[in-house]
Amino acid sequence: MIKTLHLDASHPAALDRAAAILRQGGLVAFATETVYGLGANAVSAPAVARIFAAKQRPAWDPLIVHLASAEQLAQVAQTPASLSERIERLTEAFWPGPLTLLLPRHQAIPDAVTAGRELVGVRVPRHPAAHALLAAARLPIAAPSANRFGHTSPTTAAHVLADLKGRIDAVLDAGPTSIGVESTVLDPTQTPMRLYRPGAVTPEQLLTATGIAVERFVPSPGIPSQEPSALPSPGVGIRHYAPQARLELVDGSIQALCTALQQAETPTADPAKSAGRRVGILLPGDWDLPEELRSRPDVVSAPWGYWNDPEALAAGLFAGLRALDDLDVQTILCPLPPPGGLRDAIRDRLEKAARP
Repeated sequence: MIKTLHLDASHPAALDRAAAILRQGGLVAFATETVYGLGANAVSAPAVARIFAAKQRPAWDPLIVHLASAEQLAQVAQTPASLSERIERLTEAFWPGPLTLLLPRHQAIPDAVTAGRELVGVRVPRHPAAHALLAAARLPIAAPSANRFGHTSPTTAAHVLADLKGRIDAVLDAGPTSIGVESTVLDPTQTPMRLYRPGAVTPEQLLTATGIAVERFVPSPGIPSQEPSALPSPGVGIRHYAPQARLELVDGSIQALCTALQQAETPTADPAKSAGRRVGILLPGDWDLPEELRSRPDVVSAPWGYWNDPEALAAGLFAGLRALDDLDVQTILCPLPPPGGLRDAIRDRLEKAARP
């Protein structure tokens, strides 16, 4: 078992230590504005292999490469001349920020980063701690979310340690992340541009910046009977982001949530058996449960922002799911927000987490 260092990102010495670990081929979890990522030297095949081992991530799931600035893009990707204006508009509008672009990869990028595919995901995070680490390491850093594969993504250093302590070299703690859901993933090499994963950068914003239409990628229905040779993009797995408890989605209203809760299983007479059968709720702060439901001993809730504030819902989503898992609930009930804007990213994560 590896001794995992817990480093404070506000201390320059901690940043230098984390950067040195990365240059030596180690693994460092660090905060971005979206979620915590698990970083390794993106041009070192052995270092990248450690990401897959630590996360227990299958080789068919590609990674995202993080850069300190757009000026480093040529180190990891190639921009076709015919698309240079489009790419420039996207990077000027959204970098640094929560937008990942899929571009033809540079030969320096190992096959493992792209799952053998010709496009590599690249972004420039805007979180100051991420930028400081990337600048100090002087390396492009491959970094998926810093959790066990398929589990709920981490938005604090404590979440990282709960999943990966003893499996990685360090976590650089910069407090909770601000956005709370992973980056938008876009393939701008196609027309219309293809959106593989919704995030804080919306299709409407992408269209405004480029004048190019955006088409949402729709995976084949059902779970494949065999492992894919490679996913077309990070974040498009059939089931992902899942808590330990069974997640059940309900229509986005307090009435639908109350109905689902009334139908939920009540505890047995044996307290030892009842503990694992409690029902958890992701409960918006402006929703009030009736007293008869609020007082049930088998019901626990986690606060989840305000229903008309998608930024707060996104920021609290994964933390709320993890908090309910920590309470050993058997089932989590969660209202599904209506589509549109950042809510599309929340819906995407919840629908994937709720799949069997």
